[in-house]
Amino acid sequence: MQYFLGKQDMRTLQQAQEQSVLLTNGLGGYASVTAAFSVPRCDQGILIAAVKAPNERVSMVHRLRERLCIGEKKCFLSSQSFAKKTGCEEGFRYLIAFSLDTVPCWTYYLQGITVKRILCVGPGKNASAVLYEIENLSGQDCVLQVDPFLKFAPKETALEEKKEFSYSRGSITDGKYTLYLSAEGTIRKTSTSWQRLAYPEDAKDGRPDNGLCASCCRISIRVPAGEKVRKGIVFSLEPDALSAEQMLKEYAQHQRELEERCGFTDPVARQLAISADAFIAYRESTKGKTILAGYPLFSDWGRDTMIALPGCCLSTLRYEEAKSILRTFLAYEKDGLVPNLFPEGESKPMYNTVDAALLLIDCIWQYYRRTGDGAFVREAWPTMEHIITCYRQGTHHSIGMDTDGLIHAGGGLDQVTWMDVCVNGILPTPRHGKPVEINAYWYNALRIMDALATELGLDRADYRLLSEQVRRSFREKFYMEDKGYLKDVLSGTAADEQIRCNQIWAVSMSFTMLDREQERRVVDTVYRHLYTPCGLRSLSPEDPEYHGSYGGPQVERDMAYHQGTVWVFPLGAYYLAWLKVHGNTPEAAEHVREQLRPLEAMLRQGCLGQLPEIYDGDHPAEGKGCFAQAWSVGEMLRVFEAIDRI
Repeated sequence: MQYFLGKQDMRTLQQAQEQSVLLTNGLGGYASVTAAFSVPRCDQGILIAAVKAPNERVSMVHRLRERLCIGEKKCFLSSQSFAKKTGCEEGFRYLIAFSLDTVPCWTYYLQGITVKRILCVGPGKNASAVLYEIENLSGQDCVLQVDPFLKFAPKETALEEKKEFSYSRGSITDGKYTLYLSAEGTIRKTSTSWQRLAYPEDAKDGRPDNGLCASCCRISIRVPAGEKVRKGIVFSLEPDALSAEQMLKEYAQHQRELEERCGFTDPVARQLAISADAFIAYRESTKGKTILAGYPLFSDWGRDTMIALPGCCLSTLRYEEAKSILRTFLAYEKDGLVPNLFPEGESKPMYNTVDAALLLIDCIWQYYRRTGDGAFVREAWPTMEHIITCYRQGTHHSIGMDTDGLIHAGGGLDQVTWMDVCVNGILPTPRHGKPVEINAYWYNALRIMDALATELGLDRADYRLLSEQVRRSFREKFYMEDKGYLKDVLSGTAADEQIRCNQIWAVSMSFTMLDREQERRVVDTVYRHLYTPCGLRSLSPEDPEYHGSYGGPQVERDMAYHQGTVWVFPLGAYYLAWLKVHGNTPEAAEHVREQLRPLEAMLRQGCLGQLPEIYDGDHPAEGKGCFAQAWSVGEMLRVFEAIDRI
């Protein structure tokens, strides 16, 4: 998809900052700025490098200050607001067009001079390039001055302490990190100058609202009157980086290949297939692929990976990447669980999730149904069996099977489902007991084990027999005939009958336990209480614990996170469930395709071409949390795949 903003879309700096772009390098590194070419967040920048893929990410080049000098006149092309209202750069006033096709392009015009700026990153490299195309019809020579402002600090760190930066012969160092700089222009060392930037987007969520950055060199590109030039600047962690033109060519080719191989014809689906690539990254510690949960805030988590993988990898025909990711998690299985957080440095994996291991089995099933790769299933089988055995016998975090065949999980302050907030010793969404979606995953996993054993001649054990017990118990204890929906958890508390989106997975999984009428009533309840075109609410607005807005300090955000906030990713399960209860007919597919039309607007708000993590429950218009979320993108891709299959 192509995105275009004109002058009327960027009348003020605030308006011009409402859309961001994200370009990723496959290592966890990225570049992200707004349509104003500003950084209203601490963790945006020209080069966020993954010094250890994918999560040790360092903000190297935070922003560029650009001034166009025409005779004695100097005008900013860059835009930026500063802390304590100490002024701002307002280059957006000369910005006549912003577009995003393969790469973002900004076009400026003033006094007979047109300047185009293109930004790209190097696939598989910690490098960013900025290309300038300048046509000077002003009648005077002009010079574009570019000052890179640096942080050399973890991406999420709002820099508070000044430190020494030193430029010499194409490199900048602070004593710990070194940045290599090459430019088709003149580079000269300058005295270090500091800026304190304002971070209004972070301020909304109670994070630091300002931070420092510094510049110690200047790049000058001179354009004589009547001439047109195209010059590049490259920032890299490696001394022998590609030229800006080569980097642009490689990045554009990579994007074209993604779109061509995805198999979708719908332009929104094709965009989502490209968007999915942003999350698939190399993990140095495991020497394999992983999925980053979201930009700019999150790292790779087991639960998010298992939810995002079917859409981001399988729906887009990226089977080898899927197998690499699955192998990594299989290798790290321990006591029936798989990591929710992978090791970084000397840290050990964290296994605090009840759903990831069961969803791993589902991912293997979905991979097998698409590829017929029985050899991989046989390779994974012992680990899959061990997961089932550990869930039956009991494992960490009070995870285990009760005498009724259902799975219980959680205890104390352990929050092991996706509604996992614990703030100041408070559990806003306590789900200790038997959560509805976990038991839907459990039944699904047992049926998968039985099906795979039958098809591939593997040890069948008693998976089918146990699944029948689970089915009977589930229907008896979760489904409320008089109310027509499923309990959220079996805990013996008032929380049990809260109307939450978790019940939708009891309808959308490959193998389910309810009869068709029960499934239809569940889908109808979810639609009446939780559905919005942007996602499903995490709690019914009729519930006294409902929070309709998300924002402010950490405590306020956490209290609302799963208490009414709209989440995009459950919308995928909702549409798959809706298709199912309406017979997966062509008419049903066309209805869902019509329901998906708001996605195009969602892709144009926030981070262009991406879907966010969450929206407010009351008025889901502005994306919040991560502006690009893997499972949001992945689950929508699964819906498009289902529609195309029908």
